[in-house]
Amino acid sequence: MSETAVRPRRPSPPLMALSDAAAARLASLYASGEAGRLLRIGVRARGCSGLSYELDWVDGAGPGDETVADKGVTVLIDRKATLFLIGTVMDYETTAFSQGFTFTNPNEKGRCGCGESFHV
Repeated sequence: MSETAVRPRRPSPPLMALSDAAAARLASLYASGEAGRLLRIGVRARGCSGLSYELDWVDGAGPGDETVADKGVTVLIDRKATLFLIGTVMDYETTAFSQGFTFTNPNEKGRCGCGESFHV
């Protein structure tokens, strides 16, 4: 009788991770003007490359939302966006001319010239 070796399952990559700057900015927003609400991240068809990130404040998780908890804060991911966002790192950047959340997405194959949309 031959025993078959069971291969251990490789852990799935995290759906999304937050940088320290993004977590700090979200914690600040959650503690002030957006107290009691959560940030929901999704993607939608828009822009010259096809997709853009969509950020919305919601009162709670919907039936189609995935929950990501990282560095002490929680964000929601629209289930329809999960395949586009696997492995993405959300950051918060401040430059001389702008500030806001940015995304480093390993699934992106390209971006439009203005940087507002992407394709996979």
